[in-house]
Amino acid sequence: MGISNWDWEVGQKTVVESLSPLEGHGWQEEPYVSPDGETLAAIVKVGDGEFSIRTNNSVWENVYEKIWYPKFSADGRLTAICQQDMEWALVIDDEMVGETTDYIWDTMFSEDGSVAATMYKSMEQYAIAVNGEPWENMYENVNQPTISADGAHTAGVAQVESMGQADIETFKKGIYTVVVDGEPWAGRYLNVWTPVFGPDNKTVAAQARVTVYDNTIVVDDKPWSQTFAQVWEPAFNPADGSVAAPVRASGKWGVARDGEIIWQPRYAQCLELTYSKDGAKLWAVVATDYGKFTAACNNAPWSNTFPVAYDLTVSPDGQRAGLLTNEDNVNFRVLVDDNVWAGAYDMAWPVVFSADSKNAGALVEKGGKFSILVNGKPFERTFDHAWSPIFSEDGSKVLIRAIENNSYVRIVADVAQF
Repeated sequence: MGISNWDWEVGQKTVVESLSPLEGHGWQEEPYVSPDGETLAAIVKVGDGEFSIRTNNSVWENVYEKIWYPKFSADGRLTAICQQDMEWALVIDDEMVGETTDYIWDTMFSEDGSVAATMYKSMEQYAIAVNGEPWENMYENVNQPTISADGAHTAGVAQVESMGQADIETFKKGIYTVVVDGEPWAGRYLNVWTPVFGPDNKTVAAQARVTVYDNTIVVDDKPWSQTFAQVWEPAFNPADGSVAAPVRASGKWGVARDGEIIWQPRYAQCLELTYSKDGAKLWAVVATDYGKFTAACNNAPWSNTFPVAYDLTVSPDGQRAGLLTNEDNVNFRVLVDDNVWAGAYDMAWPVVFSADSKNAGALVEKGGKFSILVNGKPFERTFDHAWSPIFSEDGSKVLIRAIENNSYVRIVADVAQF
């Protein structure tokens, strides 16, 4: 069910009257809520060594030995990693998906939520499982899992050569590569990190260490011809499929595209590259000097700088961006379009934009109370707990999912109310 089909009638609905444990439950863990705000879920202890999941005022029928990592997909399904008879499986809406195995973790979803993937371990071998089905090929080490936006492909970094303890010579020859849908690239690398899928959902780019001292970007197993002292996570241009990445040369950071420098290295740091959907704008978090972090668009940094800046989000039209900042994990602030929103907080969550890019929202917390901000202005009430706001399709309304007075409430407010 798409966002346009959600209930957008302005007003408040109490979804769960009391969040106290239901009768007979030993205890209840922290709550999670669905994107549409209609369902609250929590792991509950229903008996001695028996656990289930509460959804609103009902409980899953099945009981498990252990449950962890409840997560809602974009399409509103509730997933959890559950143990039964000492074996683990992915459970979706109380139905086990695929066979049980030694261990699974890291639930990931396709963009629309229809495909769920996890890391997978069986008999000391590792793979990625898609909707419960593991790759045919298993490896002695797999990490850095990722899934394509359409859910058709998965990739990870695998150790493909065995190595004894302190076997430096084998390590120097390269023992890692990228594995796509279980099939390894032919190339061997000293290290590989952060494989990412391109806009075609097939091409994969990753950071790679090609010698002890040299790093580069590898695209579909073809390394760039240029190497650098360091690189960070690559980003695909959605318009033309080219690949850009932060690169470090002569002690400074810049950006290279398909191996050629496009932002001359002049920054103390550069990361979180993000393209606009039309590919015309390339955003990044940069440090103009040591401890002076900000955002930059097409190599033009904002004027405000901070000791730390992170969680860059770019608006759908690519013209605007949001950033979080703090000072040694205190005084969290929200920055949008180089303007610092009023207020310093104990915690802040990433900025979200409306589909038309006109409105920006964020969740913040101070003194144990949570606030929803839209365009820098707080909602009229604070909450005991809340989740990040979500804008309606036309950007005129905002969905607030929050806990107050031990009740879980779903509020739809007009943006004009802020």
